[in-house]
Amino acid sequence: MARSRSSTSWWRYLHPSYYLKRPKRLALLFIAFVCVTFVGWDRQTLVREYEVEVSKLNEEVTHLQNLLEELKNTNGDVGEKIFSGKSSERFKKKVAQDDPIDIQRREKVKEAMLHAWTAYEKYAWGQDELQPQSKNGVNSFGGLGATLVDSLDTLYIMGLDEQFQRAREWVANSLDFNKNYDASVFETTIRVVGGLLSAYDLSGDKLFLEKARDIADRLLPAWNTPSGIPYNIINLAHGNAHNPGWTGGDSILADSGTEQLEFIALSQRIGDPKYQQKAENVVAELNKTFPADGLLPIYINPHRGTASYSTITFGAMGDSFYEYLLKVWIQGNKTTAVKHYREMWERSMNGLLSLVRRTTPSSFAYICEKNGNSLTDKMDELACFAPGMLALGSSGYGPEESQKFLSLAEELAWTCYNFYQSTPTKLAGENYFFYAGQDLSVGTSWNILRPETVESLFYLWRFTGNKTYQEWGWNIFQAFEKNSRIESGYVGLKDVNTGVKDDKMQTFFLAETLKYLYLLSLPLQLSHSMNGFSTQKPTP
Repeated sequence: MARSRSSTSWWRYLHPSYYLKRPKRLALLFIAFVCVTFVGWDRQTLVREYEVEVSKLNEEVTHLQNLLEELKNTNGDVGEKIFSGKSSERFKKKVAQDDPIDIQRREKVKEAMLHAWTAYEKYAWGQDELQPQSKNGVNSFGGLGATLVDSLDTLYIMGLDEQFQRAREWVANSLDFNKNYDASVFETTIRVVGGLLSAYDLSGDKLFLEKARDIADRLLPAWNTPSGIPYNIINLAHGNAHNPGWTGGDSILADSGTEQLEFIALSQRIGDPKYQQKAENVVAELNKTFPADGLLPIYINPHRGTASYSTITFGAMGDSFYEYLLKVWIQGNKTTAVKHYREMWERSMNGLLSLVRRTTPSSFAYICEKNGNSLTDKMDELACFAPGMLALGSSGYGPEESQKFLSLAEELAWTCYNFYQSTPTKLAGENYFFYAGQDLSVGTSWNILRPETVESLFYLWRFTGNKTYQEWGWNIFQAFEKNSRIESGYVGLKDVNTGVKDDKMQTFFLAETLKYLYLLSLPLQLSHSMNGFSTQKPTP
């Protein structure tokens, strides 16, 4: 019969003399104690950090809820309050300081939006775009109401309440995503998912949130690839995904890396992590082979998850990937969970510095494109998002680096403004070339009312307080009024040198452009101490 161990024998393990006679066991016991202590301390630290972050987020949510309640009970433009303080008294004080010129300009921009919107309602209601000259509505995005949905936040911010409510009713009763249509995952995400989420965040109307979930669910199968890098085209009714034939089967960098903001926001608002996981896995996959200079070619193999030999650019097909690295870091409250986004972005900005050149004789700074080891002296107007991005990201650096990137942002903004000022119409072409001894020359000469430059001017106005950026924005607005405005809306230009109009130019960018022009005319109410920027104004 087996002997049972006496219960008293267990007590010897608790007596110090047992371990003093056995130094190896004493060492093991000490190591175990240290490990348990470390794990416990680390756990408590994480819990405290989490509690602090939750507390901050709860405060922000409460503030936003209170602000929304104020907005609902206040007549007039919502835009007046977007950048106000937490109390109505502070708001009243700031509005009282509003510049009469800014008020007049704001009303002009609002009237421009109303002019464009009235024409859209009359001739193309619910369709993707209005062709203003022929007064025809066209469904260039599969009939998803691209102009309407993408304009919801602009209508709300400008206080165009009747127009917003009519648009809301169309979304409720007519917006149907069950279409046998091959949609761009990228365009549908930023315009439809993003437009609906913006409308929800501003209005609190859950209709917009449910519609955003519906279209996002239809996009999700695009991420079902071996690497998790999404295909860029998907059929909304059947879920069949593929890439455009002209990419050779590759996915496009910007198209694949510009869904994070919207999908993270959707997951957070509905409490379902699947959207966030799909979008964030893309960045995690790209980070595995992220180059030292942070510059990725525009083609990515969706099977291997690696870059294919192709152009490196901050213009078309590359641009917003870099923008979203920074903005996801900001969206994530700059916490350790999103630290790798900031790290990737900073590597990319070091790479951007290697592409910056300056012209003669006027020393305009511009961002080259790169093919292999060769640089091309070409810059898209699309790349004019970069000044705003650099200004937004400069506060994450130390003082010296921060000033360096903010100064570069201002240099690039001056170049982008001169894209407009260098043409007879004072409107920018689609891209520019830089030749020895010449400052800049228009390449592709159309203008389709893009918002990138005025968005950057808005950021720089907010971060520096330099009213010059407001003046530049106003000059651009006047050029639009002179050259693009017709009786039935606003039309694109086929040639910025001659002013010839083109009815078929995509003009759904207009609402976003007008939104930033409108925000440019609001009083400077952003606290510099909160965003880390100096209050010293640069020389105009």
